Amino acid sequence: MQKDELIQLHTLMLQLRTYFEETCGDDGQAFKDYEELDVNPYHIYKSKREHMLAVFTLGKGIAKLLSCKGYPGFDKLYTRLDQMAKRFKNPKNK
Repeated sequence: MQKDELIQLHTLMLQLRTYFEETCGDDGQAFKDYEELDVNPYHIYKSKREHMLAVFTLGKGIAKLLSCKGYPGFDKLYTRLDQMAKRFKNPKNK
């Protein structure tokens, strides 16, 4: 995936975050990890790796939010996205 495509995906994921926060409500914990990254889609100078980590972390937050609201199957997705985010956070573990 090219960096510009990744940034578009990052933008879409951020829009999904906003939608699910408004629809399901959020106590502020689901997207805490994403906020700590300090990577937004408009940060085009950030590396492709940082945007990939942001996409996985956003997905993880969405899955956590939906899992806490009682949607089945999202707990497994949360676990897998957490593994992927950790893999991108630690490049030595490729």
